[in-house]
Amino acid sequence: MLVLCGFALSNYYNKVKLALLEKGVPFTEERVGTGRPEILGDSPLGKVPFIRTEHGGLCESQATLDYIEARWPVPALMPADPWQAAKVRELITFIELHLELVARELYPQAFFGGSVSASHQARVRKLLDKHIPGFKRLAKFAPHVGGEQFTQADCAAFVHLPLVGLATKIVYGSDLLLEHGVDWKTYTRFIGQRPAALQVSADRKADEERAAQAAKARAGITPPA
Repeated sequence: MLVLCGFALSNYYNKVKLALLEKGVPFTEERVGTGRPEILGDSPLGKVPFIRTEHGGLCESQATLDYIEARWPVPALMPADPWQAAKVRELITFIELHLELVARELYPQAFFGGSVSASHQARVRKLLDKHIPGFKRLAKFAPHVGGEQFTQADCAAFVHLPLVGLATKIVYGSDLLLEHGVDWKTYTRFIGQRPAALQVSADRKADEERAAQAAKARAGITPPA
């Protein structure tokens, strides 16, 4: 049976998990942290997520989704038409390369108690102010991010867009997605009603609570009796 390795706080882990759940693929989960020497055979850079299969390990979330789609083609998360399939891949690349990867540079300050220099913040904002309108020109939200069909692009958008919006809101005081007219909140509420998305969200929330309790324990803070 396929094993999904990583942790539920990872948006890329949840991208793969959402696809597996949507397709009804049997799988188990193994909680694995990043950078561990024992995972380098499956994930050469020590990143998560990765999967273990009867053929061996496979890393990189999009390569994993492509393998899952080829191995379990029904229900389809990619259009049969080559042009439409290419447009889905275009959207995924745009979301991950031009939005999430850029906004990720803000995460240390937004989510982890670190700081990002003013010059670095300005550079990231300049890129996002250019990239978000480009994404808006591609996305349809009709009602899914690529159109009528739920696709791999929704697996990416559902887990990435909230982080981009929240990170920019925390660092800049303005949600840049909303500022540029990308109503990600309505969209994620819509996708979030799907049973697979509900499970992903619940598991992520449980992982957030475990992480918070672990942080308190490390700090010597005990919950009230």
